[in-house]
Amino acid sequence: MEPDLDRFASRRSTVYGKRGVVATSQPLASQAGIETLRDGGNAFDAAVATAAALNVVEPTSTGLGGDAFALYKTADGDVGAMRACGGAPADATIENVRSALAADDDAASYYPDDGGYAVDDVEEAGMPFYGPHAVTVPGTARGWEATIEKHGRLTLSDALEPAIRYATEGYPVSEVIASHWAGAEDLFTDDHAREAYLFDDEAPTVGQEVTLPRLGRSMERIAEEGADVVYEGEIGEAIAAEVQRAGGFMTVDDLASFEVEWPDPVSTTYNGAEVYELPPNNQGLIALEALNIAEELGAGEYDYDSAERVHYFAEALKLAFHDGHRYITDPAHEEIPPLASDEWAAKRAAEVGERANHDVSFGVPDADAEDADTVLLTVADDKGNVVSFINSRFAGFGSGLVAGDTGIALQNRGASFSLDPEHPNSLEPGKRPFHTLIPGLIRFDEDDWAAFGVMGGYMQPQGHVQTVSNMVDYGMPLQRALDEPRWRYRESGELALEPRFDDDVAAKLVRKGHDVQLLSPVLFGGAQIARDEAGTLSAATEPRKDGSAQGR
Repeated sequence: MEPDLDRFASRRSTVYGKRGVVATSQPLASQAGIETLRDGGNAFDAAVATAAALNVVEPTSTGLGGDAFALYKTADGDVGAMRACGGAPADATIENVRSALAADDDAASYYPDDGGYAVDDVEEAGMPFYGPHAVTVPGTARGWEATIEKHGRLTLSDALEPAIRYATEGYPVSEVIASHWAGAEDLFTDDHAREAYLFDDEAPTVGQEVTLPRLGRSMERIAEEGADVVYEGEIGEAIAAEVQRAGGFMTVDDLASFEVEWPDPVSTTYNGAEVYELPPNNQGLIALEALNIAEELGAGEYDYDSAERVHYFAEALKLAFHDGHRYITDPAHEEIPPLASDEWAAKRAAEVGERANHDVSFGVPDADAEDADTVLLTVADDKGNVVSFINSRFAGFGSGLVAGDTGIALQNRGASFSLDPEHPNSLEPGKRPFHTLIPGLIRFDEDDWAAFGVMGGYMQPQGHVQTVSNMVDYGMPLQRALDEPRWRYRESGELALEPRFDDDVAAKLVRKGHDVQLLSPVLFGGAQIARDEAGTLSAATEPRKDGSAQGR
């Protein structure tokens, strides 16, 4: 059951700190980041500590069985990115997956209930959403370790200490997270999965104090032995054994071959501010293309409360989604056109008029990525480091598999592959799938930087565009930029609004040809921001989550 967020009328203001700020979707995780800063860590140490804590206190959205990414500006002024994202197993060919599905009596359970799949339809079936074939190599542990080794002051063991304490000593479950946890009752069928994340076979209720001792022991081992235990040691063996037991192809060799990457960010300038995103295989180019088209259209020049503003920004996103979902994949396997160029935007903007364009496609076929879950956190410290860090299993608890007694729930990111060999995002051994995760970074001025991001599947680039525009075009303070009602374009072709929009805006959008619907606030993402404005540190958090921004 979704939480009723509209019953809360709390007013938040932007948080300020002298020595550091942390913004996350869970207060205890924010405390972990602040604790790490207090103990001598910098923003990178705090980002890993916060991410690890979220693995425990918000296990419904992230975990060691998933991937991790970062965008950052260092104290020295370097702008960079970290990508810890694994690919498909070496034996995961389209032919092998189809054959395995045809032979598996439980294959129908690998698809959402509304997927309409029968085993004799295997040649027509899309990539499974759940189960062993949706599991790709998890990048989280090595991503954490590499981040600290390259940019941190502390050790990985230091950074994991708060998370281990929460897992072993316990914590009370917060409201939004408790509502998401309920889905584990149906997802988890094996005993070790249910024993790891259910309590007397039930999900925890709001305020219930829980421990996750299996996950805590795995984190203790990582703290003692390093990330190699996940990729070449006993935890890696447990992951491979779990996937193989369920009929998948993951091996220890697949895990051992994984390496963290440090790609160059991609960027564009939007109305004077430079916005940085992750390059493919992530969907950052969608946000950049949409910003470029919106600038070409003058979308941010309309009154904030006008239907015209929503219309032109939404039309820009439609075209950017069409292009991104057609072209973005692992760049080692396919060439990707210059989606973030001004020339590309000018050509696409010419297709936008005063009425809604319905002749665009949207979505990666069979991916079910529209409303996926994740966590994003942001940190800024008093040395000038600014970090946006995102960590996810893709959809909730992921594939439904938990690796033995490790407490590590394995991601279902492989669901974003296509079993159509002609599709750019088709499944291939070692290939990384189209990835929704996009941390963000923005430079307002030479000494004014913000780490930001908006969680939630295809809401992410739409949230990036709206958050950037709120700050750049309309001069909103950080917290208001997140509080304002959001819109989102849907795979169905509908334009969804939060109920807090004026009825007049919705009516005018309908007259422009949009198919408008109202959706629950929980479907409009979860944002975090941390800013360093010439040494003044500030942060804001998402009102649609259990979020907390804290400073010291």
